[in-house]
Amino acid sequence: MPSTVAAEVPDLDRENAVFRKVVRRIVPFLILCYIVSYLDRVNVGFAKLQMSDDLGFSEAAYGLGAGLFFIGYFLFEVPSNLLLQRVGARTWIARIMISWGVVSGLFVFVTDEVTFYVLRFLLGVAEAGFYPGVILYCTYWFPSRRRARVIALFMSAIPVAGIFGNPLSGWILDRFHGVSGWQGWQWMFFLEALPALLVGVATLFYLDNGIRDAKWLTDEEKAVVERAVAEDAAHRTVHGRTLDAFREPKVWLMCLIYFCFVMGQYALTFWLPTLVEATGIEGNLAIGALSAVPFLAALVAMNLFGRSADQRGERRWHLVIPSLMGAVGFSLSASWSGSTALSLIALSFAAAGVLTCAPLFWSLPTAFLGGTAAAAGLAVINSVGNLAGFVSPYMIGALKDATGSTSLPMYVLALSLVVGAAAVLTTKKDVVNR
Repeated sequence: MPSTVAAEVPDLDRENAVFRKVVRRIVPFLILCYIVSYLDRVNVGFAKLQMSDDLGFSEAAYGLGAGLFFIGYFLFEVPSNLLLQRVGARTWIARIMISWGVVSGLFVFVTDEVTFYVLRFLLGVAEAGFYPGVILYCTYWFPSRRRARVIALFMSAIPVAGIFGNPLSGWILDRFHGVSGWQGWQWMFFLEALPALLVGVATLFYLDNGIRDAKWLTDEEKAVVERAVAEDAAHRTVHGRTLDAFREPKVWLMCLIYFCFVMGQYALTFWLPTLVEATGIEGNLAIGALSAVPFLAALVAMNLFGRSADQRGERRWHLVIPSLMGAVGFSLSASWSGSTALSLIALSFAAAGVLTCAPLFWSLPTAFLGGTAAAAGLAVINSVGNLAGFVSPYMIGALKDATGSTSLPMYVLALSLVVGAAAVLTTKKDVVNR
């Protein structure tokens, strides 16, 4: 078996060909997993169109329930990622998907606010570790210079889930309402939970824990990938202990940056159907179809920015520009809320900005975190940052109840993105620009 040290350095064309093979094998399946994940995480935004009236939820109660997902996520994120590193990605990602599919299906039985709160919290517990686990998994296969584009492809699942999931959710709400005595939102939770169970089982048979386990690579191809990953790892600070991640100042800077970006991301995904409905659109299918438009803009933007970031080896301004785009988009959506067309333009600009920030952000911490603490460090950043997923929907709901408008929350979100952009510029370009 060829050694990764003794093997000859491959030419760039050969290396590119090998990594294209790795991308084709791994990334589409991970995208499928994340589409299912994101759909089950945010379909509560569509359930709100019926469920809030059926169960008598206030805007603040809905926002609190939507956000409680991230408290469970926060508490169990780090242990989940450490267990993934210990037991292997295949087994642990499958466990995560199957358990969140079960919990998601249980939303059929929500009858009051308390049940809603408990199940949203448990859904966060079940899904904790999936996203940072995939980011960690990508570091096993791809060096930094290739990772921004790969993560952008992976996170294309978010707009894809919006493009197809929003019309699907709206269609289920209308088509299945009253069937067998269930409301449309109950059918939506039930039907959209099934793919998580099926894909979770498929993960056990499809995903490989690492390069050495990949029977679809030749020994020579494995050596090419291992060499590229090992050379990249030599540039990172290797932390031998989990606790080291908590002592690294740059980790906490990353938490702040990610928190600011996630504020915008989950405001968009949880409240977009409501924002579209507020422009005067009627009918759940129509709301779903129009809600897909901002995600189409995001799908294009995030892949263009990801490709550009890798080609130029530049990370900071490729984050700052989309974050400011998002700030402008949210500000304009507050001013143009009375017009469906103008509101969709503003929300498309906001979506293109905030959803582009998410994949490109991870090129920053993965550029300097290495060793055992990388699993903990990535989980800490993701869990603390995702607390914004609790703050953002609750803040919007509370301010909407208090003011009767979403204008003030949109301006708060814009400010958050500006703060995040400023924090990105405090990072040292020689550390992250690889």
